[in-house]
Amino acid sequence: MSDRRVLIIIPTYNEKENIPLIIPEIKKQLPQAHILVVDDNSPDGTSAIVKGIAQGIDGIHVLDRTKKEGLGKAYIAGFKWALERNYDLIFEMDADFSHNPEYLPTFVKTAEDADLVIGSRYMNGTVNVVNWPLKRLLLSYFGNVAARMIAGIKIMDCTGGFKCFRAETLRALDLDSIASSGYSFQVEMNFYVQRAGLTIKEIPIIFKDRELGVSKMSSKIVKEALGLLWKLRFKTVFAK
Repeated sequence: MSDRRVLIIIPTYNEKENIPLIIPEIKKQLPQAHILVVDDNSPDGTSAIVKGIAQGIDGIHVLDRTKKEGLGKAYIAGFKWALERNYDLIFEMDADFSHNPEYLPTFVKTAEDADLVIGSRYMNGTVNVVNWPLKRLLLSYFGNVAARMIAGIKIMDCTGGFKCFRAETLRALDLDSIASSGYSFQVEMNFYVQRAGLTIKEIPIIFKDRELGVSKMSSKIVKEALGLLWKLRFKTVFAK
């Protein structure tokens, strides 16, 4: 990991089953990495559990938020926290093991030559998703097709949430202008990184759906994503 300071941001809402399991696994892969849990006031006590873990493991932090405002706002808060503390590599990662910690060293290595690294479920003509219902898989796959066709994003997995940003990449963006959540947040971040002319690389991962806890996916998130694609399309057209 050389001397780069790594922060892994994990947004949580009711993840008391997963969070005490995922933290030790992350530390196994990247012992010197720090972890920031951004908790949206989980009723199940997720924040308190993490604070307890932090008593015995170095580099564990909690950013408590007053209410549930969605994935996008949680990550933006985490990004700002990270930049204020001068981390070099800043990850997005889920708490539910759908993002396997074993891939973390590969992300760090790839980030030596990329401004943004994305763990891709859709590369080389394959679909690497386990335990998703067919309806959700099709929604995700064709949502990515739509992101490429409508918004012009040249990424196979535009909606993936397992990512590593260089700090300079985040500083190059206007984080306060990012208002999306869910799938939309991931698409919007990718759009602006690409628009800034920065280097994006995808690495293949196998995505395994959560076994514990409840998915945060909803029809509202899907509708938001579709509306965002057309907004980004208009920005692309009028920028020419």
